[in-house]
Amino acid sequence: MTDHTTLPEDLTWTETSPGNRRAVLSHRPEMMLVAFRFDKGAIGALHSHPHTQVSYVAKGAFEVTVDGVTAMLPTGSSFIVAPNLVHGVVALEEGLLIDTFTPRRDDFL
Repeated sequence: MTDHTTLPEDLTWTETSPGNRRAVLSHRPEMMLVAFRFDKGAIGALHSHPHTQVSYVAKGAFEVTVDGVTAMLPTGSSFIVAPNLVHGVVALEEGLLIDTFTPRRDDFL
């Protein structure tokens, strides 16, 4: 990654849980873009963090829970999570989420 661009061959994929891996696409202290790949049936466990998160379903379909409300989101859908709300996902099929965090998630670096 340079200061302004990231190429696919430069990505480092990190396994976060069985069937789930992430790659930081771009970041600055005030914002971060991250890709999450999920195998069918993989779970993004319920959790919370102090960052605002916006997620775009780039591929697949997900069962998404935010603050106790669950919805099924297909490709092309998005969701937003306010700071400290409990949220998580289940991949209903192989999928890809593109997440934006503000501020940056330093724990991902």
